Amino acid sequence: MDAMNIGEAAKASGVSAKMIRHYEVVGLVPVPKRTESGYRQYNDSEVHTLRFIRQARDLGFSIHEIGELLSLWHNRKRPSRLVKALAEVHIQALEQKTQELLTMKNTLEHLVHSCHGDERPDCPILDVLASNEPLVAGRGNGHALTGRRKKPAA
Repeated sequence: MDAMNIGEAAKASGVSAKMIRHYEVVGLVPVPKRTESGYRQYNDSEVHTLRFIRQARDLGFSIHEIGELLSLWHNRKRPSRLVKALAEVHIQALEQKTQELLTMKNTLEHLVHSCHGDERPDCPILDVLASNEPLVAGRGNGHALTGRRKKPAA
């Protein structure tokens, strides 16, 4: 296929033109050849790399991790155990993030259940948000919302 401009490469790879430029700046993809008038030009191999990056981003890998994956992908003599180890570390991070999100969800569900949601101005959700205590375990001083929140003194 002929060389593509950045818009065509974006469409072919599923990566926005803005992100393609960002990936160039951070070094994930090399700066492409340019036309005499200065327009970027991409070939099939570069678009394939952009698709690889998009797939890795869809799985939640960081820019740094994607750089490592790209390096391993281009190294045909790599041991697959390195790729597997990187993926396993990422799975652990995703599991931790999942637990954090579940804790946030449970805390918010408790707060919503505690709020009458009527015409009264009293709202436990706002009271807790305005407090100096952290809502979620692992943040701030580590106290989690227990569900037995005292009303602030008037």
